[in-house]
Amino acid sequence: MLEPIAQLKAQIESAVATVKDPAALEQFRLKYLGGSGELKKLMALLKDIPGPQKRDFGKQANDLKTWADTQFSALKEQLGGSTAPVAGPTIDVTEPGLPPRIGRTHILTQTMDDLIEVFGRMGFDVATGPEVEDEYHNFVALNIPRSHPARDPLDNFYIDKPEIFGGPTGSQGTMLRSQTSTIQVRTMEKQKPPIRVVAMGRVYRPDEHDATHFSMFHQIEGLYIDRKVSMVDLKTTLFQFARAYFGPEAEVRFRPSYFPFTEPSAEVDCKMYLGGQCVWKELGGCGLVNPAVLEACQIDPEEWTGFAFGLGIERLAMRKYAIPDIRWLFENDVRFLRQF
Repeated sequence: MLEPIAQLKAQIESAVATVKDPAALEQFRLKYLGGSGELKKLMALLKDIPGPQKRDFGKQANDLKTWADTQFSALKEQLGGSTAPVAGPTIDVTEPGLPPRIGRTHILTQTMDDLIEVFGRMGFDVATGPEVEDEYHNFVALNIPRSHPARDPLDNFYIDKPEIFGGPTGSQGTMLRSQTSTIQVRTMEKQKPPIRVVAMGRVYRPDEHDATHFSMFHQIEGLYIDRKVSMVDLKTTLFQFARAYFGPEAEVRFRPSYFPFTEPSAEVDCKMYLGGQCVWKELGGCGLVNPAVLEACQIDPEEWTGFAFGLGIERLAMRKYAIPDIRWLFENDVRFLRQF
């Protein structure tokens, strides 16, 4: 019963003499030492060996396997410690990996975070309000009469729903807010003076899309109500803001203007250097809160005064980062957004 062992050993001795390269060594391993090799088949005969002879057969079979492993190790060392290369792609663990693409905050969100930080240092809290408004808060409470062209249906996004806010007379229903001044009104309705808040959010106007206009954009609104507030406070606040946001060399000018909800009113410009030229670029509007607006919010204009300003957030970002086209901010072009 020991003849298969002697025969296999003779085969292995002959095979060892023929191994001259890594490819032959790999073939030797597969034929005799592999999972389906000759030694595996030899061990499978053990179950058919009669009891008295099984012990001797198993011992000699194990000795043969140990000897064959020793022969393989010796051959492998002689051939430089390697077997034949494995077919298929290999992985070079020393090659540097590809870094993952890291996401980042959108430029408009970055701008809003910067604005909150700047005005927060001046003591302003953050107020919020709904984007779907009624005409009362969007127009009437801001001293904008029904005959004012700003209330034209062609200049606003009206919603075909019944009035849901229950505002006083003058409201025809709901609309997408056209300005963040609505948050000023809601803040003054809920909070007693003194008030110092900024409000940011999306506003909607049916403008044709071009380099400076978009039908949806963002505004930041500032409101300060206290005793004896004057234009000096307003100008100082905006001067400090411009230098904190654009840099210590920023220059600001005020041009007389008109808004129904402020009196007096002004446009705010900031000096920019574009293409080697010095130009003034508009940032937004401002003024002292109109007494009619204070009265609509149950605030006594004889005791309290205040200022308000509204700045376009897209404008601020475009001025600071020299972005020539507002549409770039909404096109989700990663090549553009990665720059910020």
